[in-house]
Amino acid sequence: MAKGWIFSALLVVSLVMAPACEAFYLPGSYMHTYRQGEEIGAKVNSLTSIETELPFSYYSLPYCRPKVGIKKSAENLGELLMGDQIDNSPYRFRVNVNESLYLCTTSPLDEDDVKLLKQRSQDLYQVNMILDNLPVRRFTEQNGMTIQWTGYPVGYTPEGTSDVYIINHLKFKVLVHKYEGGKVRVVGTGEGMEVISDTDTDTDTDAKSGYEIVGFEVVPCSVKRDPEAMSKLTMYEKVDSVSCPVELEKSQMIREKEQITFTYEVEFVNSDIRWPSRWDAYLKMEGAKIHWFSIMNSLMVILFLAGIVFVILLRTVRRDLTRYEELDKESQAQMNEELSGWKLVVGDVFREPTSSKLFCVMIGDGVQILGMAIVTIFFATFGFMSPASRGMLLTGMIFLYMLLGILAGYAAVRLWRTVKGTSEGWRSVSWSTACFFPGIVFIVLTVLNFMLWSRNSTGALPISLFFTLLSLWFCISVPLTLLGGFLGTRAEPIEFPVRTNQIPREIPSKNYSWLLIFGAGTLPFGTLFIELFFILSSIWLGRFYYVFGFLLVVLLLLVVVCAEVSVVLTYMHLCAEDWRWWWKAFFASGAVAFYVFLYSINYLVFDLRSLSGPVSATLYIGYAFIVSLAIMLATGTVGFLTSFSFVHYLFSNVKID
Repeated sequence: MAKGWIFSALLVVSLVMAPACEAFYLPGSYMHTYRQGEEIGAKVNSLTSIETELPFSYYSLPYCRPKVGIKKSAENLGELLMGDQIDNSPYRFRVNVNESLYLCTTSPLDEDDVKLLKQRSQDLYQVNMILDNLPVRRFTEQNGMTIQWTGYPVGYTPEGTSDVYIINHLKFKVLVHKYEGGKVRVVGTGEGMEVISDTDTDTDTDAKSGYEIVGFEVVPCSVKRDPEAMSKLTMYEKVDSVSCPVELEKSQMIREKEQITFTYEVEFVNSDIRWPSRWDAYLKMEGAKIHWFSIMNSLMVILFLAGIVFVILLRTVRRDLTRYEELDKESQAQMNEELSGWKLVVGDVFREPTSSKLFCVMIGDGVQILGMAIVTIFFATFGFMSPASRGMLLTGMIFLYMLLGILAGYAAVRLWRTVKGTSEGWRSVSWSTACFFPGIVFIVLTVLNFMLWSRNSTGALPISLFFTLLSLWFCISVPLTLLGGFLGTRAEPIEFPVRTNQIPREIPSKNYSWLLIFGAGTLPFGTLFIELFFILSSIWLGRFYYVFGFLLVVLLLLVVVCAEVSVVLTYMHLCAEDWRWWWKAFFASGAVAFYVFLYSINYLVFDLRSLSGPVSATLYIGYAFIVSLAIMLATGTVGFLTSFSFVHYLFSNVKID
């Protein structure tokens, strides 16, 4: 925190004292100023619904098409994976020109058109429009509260009737800010990062002065117009303005043989909002007190577990070791015969676990996933992955995961060498590490993708993207994992402080061992379940999630709780003379994933009650399974590495032959 304040202070001083100094603005997108009357084209994204979670193309419905034809915008890897399909649209605005315009009149609707429009309306599909990289917003009144939504509905069904009406008239409000220039100018930029420097030249002032778009709102309504009169007009001819909402008798019903006329009007309003603050309306942090409550709750759990660990390390363990060291050799020999608890398993505590190869592979993948999560959330906290850069977060996660393959290979192979005492078989371990988690994800996504293909959803990955992902996997991730494995063979294996007996010690029968482990997963889950609700809401209810600062704190608290839980459970098993602690240390903290999956199912049943259809539910469960598996690998790795360090320290202080 102190370093951050020092850095901020130095940055401010340098900006003030150096006239040619450059600074970065985060988050955002390319700042564009428009001249008076300059034409701006709106874009449309995929139609989305919180009821089906199946995105569809905007032009899958009988909407008006642009004169120049449909042109797709460049999409990054993250956008494609999220099902975004951004196209141009016929809606165009002229800066500071208020007008009401005609777009087109459709051909008479046939049975298929009517069925499709009604289905999309009843499934609550939203049209997502974008202007200057800002999503369109609309406002509704519910129970005396004003609720903000992104997008507008395809259609609606009034109360007390089964008829469906289409939204065919849009009243846009574009908020603009007068930008004079002269003090700053854009030198160079990338999506999500702006480089701004000082300038006072009149040339730059004239070149950059204009209007910035700082808000984009819409009031949708349904208006029935005379198709014969309207069809005589050409696109962008002026029409009469409409007051929304209109009476039901004057609204456009969806039915066969009906011709639908699409019109829109736009009003430009001057605003005091500056361009760097234009995303604030979308990123309002709701429930800040709840986030703080979650953090305080986590801190209480950490302090409670820290007290237990303190008692174990400083009172029980340290007391035993100190008493043991104070005895002479004869007394030590006598005490060895009377040992009890964890001291009895000294000859078995570092015995190779069952399925050791799988264990090493899971630890390697856990290191990779944990590193990706920490780095991604860290950069997102400081604004490098803004919602303005669509798909940037997912794209960054994928590339970070691939690059961190070198850590996965190194961790897996070094642990393999430590367990086996030799490097033999390291290539197999490295290959398995590179293919275990990505392979499971690839299989699940392939199954889900076939389901999306069957529904003609834009969420289905094109075959070209499949080959791209496979190329990234086998050309970047796998080689880096093999390189990490090779480096792991060159690293010194971790030396065990005690020898392992040839004959395993008999373990007293315990019936509650695994039950205790899965019960321990509730403690880490308690640190993140509140934040998990906000994350699920942002993913499945179409809300923006941007409280990455809270998420970073929760992640760090989760790591601490997982470490403490695993140490406590490991010590309890050693005291019960159970030397098979490797897998149990992993699942003591990794069991949190089980509760995350159960909570996801609970969210599906009680919070996503509107989610309809087996395809939508299967998609949800499939994605929840992938996330839960990743959480299990990451948290389990934290638990094992902490327990391994604890056990190594514990038995390195015991001098028993």
